[in-house]
Amino acid sequence: METPIIQLRKELKSELIDDILPFWMERMQDSRGGFYGRIDNNNVVHPESPKGAVLNARILWTFSSAWRLLKKPEYLLMAQRAKEEVTGKFIDSDYGGVYWTIDAYGKPCDTKKQTYATAFAIYGLSEYARATGDEESLQCAIRLYRDIETHCADDLLGGYFEAFNRQWGRQEDMRLGTQDANACKTMNTHLHILEAYTNLYRVWRNETLAEKIRLLITLFREKILNAETARLRLFFDADWKPYDDKTSFGHDIEASWLLYESVKVLDDISLESEMKPLVFRMAFSANSDKDANVEICRLPSAQWWEYAEAVVGYYNVWQLFANHYALGKALCAWDYVKKHLIDSEQGEWYWGVDANGIPLQSEDKAGLWKCPYHNGRMCMELLQRVEE
Repeated sequence: METPIIQLRKELKSELIDDILPFWMERMQDSRGGFYGRIDNNNVVHPESPKGAVLNARILWTFSSAWRLLKKPEYLLMAQRAKEEVTGKFIDSDYGGVYWTIDAYGKPCDTKKQTYATAFAIYGLSEYARATGDEESLQCAIRLYRDIETHCADDLLGGYFEAFNRQWGRQEDMRLGTQDANACKTMNTHLHILEAYTNLYRVWRNETLAEKIRLLITLFREKILNAETARLRLFFDADWKPYDDKTSFGHDIEASWLLYESVKVLDDISLESEMKPLVFRMAFSANSDKDANVEICRLPSAQWWEYAEAVVGYYNVWQLFANHYALGKALCAWDYVKKHLIDSEQGEWYWGVDANGIPLQSEDKAGLWKCPYHNGRMCMELLQRVEE
């Protein structure tokens, strides 16, 4: 009889190769080149929509990682297509960094430089280099890393500034989205710089890069994390004064495993021993204002990415501490996904559901933010963590 963990692995592998990846291969490829910028919840393509750097970098990461793990030629073709799109159209060859969006025909549209988007380009390109050994992608990732360090780093107070204009001058509106505070430093951007630098370090063992990763981990522990609650604050001014005490369940659970992953890649045993208790605290503090029941985080408007990160985050706690409650959380999160978030008729996942479990019809299946990265990564993380 199969254990729940082996059953979970089988279901996630099937979800990845039979649902998530085919959706992007069959529906998102634009005959003009690259990928469409938007598919709505009714699976209607909007071919004139702008194309986002974050979406394309995440497609690059997803299919590069899928090729590395599963070696299906069609995944490599998608990764190559995404690499050509990112390097050929999104990278600013004059000033460095990446454009926020290009238009439907591949011309620069919104040329602002969000540090977050440049980090994701590093993440995708470094994964392509990791999967294929491609030197061009590695060198592109290194150049983008140096762009961040040259233009975005706050050498006085630490961390990285949020956004710039094309020439790396001041950008008045620094927000990633309209729901965000207009802050010059954010938890979200720092988390994904850390993620990108960690992945780059896997293929480029540079000691300066390693030190930058250590500094980012220290920033999370000393500035971004609320030591009393083990929750991550979201928005900060230049000297790291938080705007408020708002938190994000999805980012807390995601950060709990990404921070530990960074420590593991550094191969720092001392730092790893310091971080393990924090992983536990962050994972469970992230859910402290939800149901104490093992049934995971019934949020008022549950989004697809939060549940994907919950599966990985709680499974990570199970692996580190053999904590059965955490395993139950991971399994329950996946059960909720199967019941409410997977579109079993038309493929992929809904953006989210309302409090009654009804899919949010106004949100996209694919777009500037809706991508195969969170749910695809969830599947691939567990495939690597669970033996067949």
